[in-house]
Amino acid sequence: MTDSYAGLWAFLFLLLGNGFFVGAEFALISAKRAQIEPRAEAGSRPAQLTIKGMERVSLLLATAQLGVTICSLLILLIVEPSIHHLLEPVLLSTGLSENGVATVAFTITLVLVSFLHVVVGEMVPKNISFSIPERAALVLVPILFGLAILVKPIVIALNATANGILRIFGVRAKDEANSAFTLDQVEDIVEHSTREGVLSDASGTISNTFEFTEKKVRDVAVKVSDVVSFPESVTPREIEVAVSKVGFSRYPLTDEDGDLIGYLHLKDVLDLDLDEMDDPMPIKRIRSLISVPDSMELEDALASMRRVGAHLARVFNRGGKVTGVLFLEDILEELVGEVQDATKRD
Repeated sequence: MTDSYAGLWAFLFLLLGNGFFVGAEFALISAKRAQIEPRAEAGSRPAQLTIKGMERVSLLLATAQLGVTICSLLILLIVEPSIHHLLEPVLLSTGLSENGVATVAFTITLVLVSFLHVVVGEMVPKNISFSIPERAALVLVPILFGLAILVKPIVIALNATANGILRIFGVRAKDEANSAFTLDQVEDIVEHSTREGVLSDASGTISNTFEFTEKKVRDVAVKVSDVVSFPESVTPREIEVAVSKVGFSRYPLTDEDGDLIGYLHLKDVLDLDLDEMDDPMPIKRIRSLISVPDSMELEDALASMRRVGAHLARVFNRGGKVTGVLFLEDILEELVGEVQDATKRD
């Protein structure tokens, strides 16, 4: 009986293991690399390992398939006999013959194990990875990557065999995940749809989007010398005067050395009391600036700014020197054209 209960615990462990490999496999092929790369560039170790996994997709998929196969075989060899053994006493008490007990126990065991294996070990993890692919990838792929390193010799041998079979049929295996259209493919689709009258781009927004994907931060950032900024000791009244003169709504702040340390938004000033208008801005009102390299793609910079809710970002070059400021409005104008609102910068 003890061995039978041990078999049930083994079943639970193997079921979870099967679910892990299935979830990791679908997360690897479903996650968008562009959503994970900003985190990797920001220093996130799980994101960096996930990117490495996406660059070795053939190795990791083979590892996942090996894991699923091993878990499934162990369930068949170890767990099914344990459940069968637990059911036998109950069925014998019903008066069935030994042959009848063996048949019924086998049928119940097969149905129960198959049901749990398909639902818990396959469908649930697959649907989770499809629903939240990036989050699932950040959790599961780094672990799968570590396991792939451990069993790499075995997987390489299996992969070589599989690739050899593919070559017989003239198919070339890919080693990097690709779950999106290329830019040229999308442009062709839009061009064809516009020509057929299915899609209208009278405002040029779609065309701007294609150009947007090719631009770098340096193409849009404002030089430090051209930015209207204030020292961190600026008062709310000085901000109000600046707004009335130049119409900007956001102002970078600098420390004693002239380094950018944060920024203020007009609404940070509006709710202050009158007796605070001539005092330096409270530290808690100063908003933090994120830093982005001038070589970063503009769409990745936008994703980084949206993730933290920042409207401004300091821009630095390869040498680490701050060269400018990136404004959210300027990024949006690259997509939709000139932004006409009260906070527009000249």
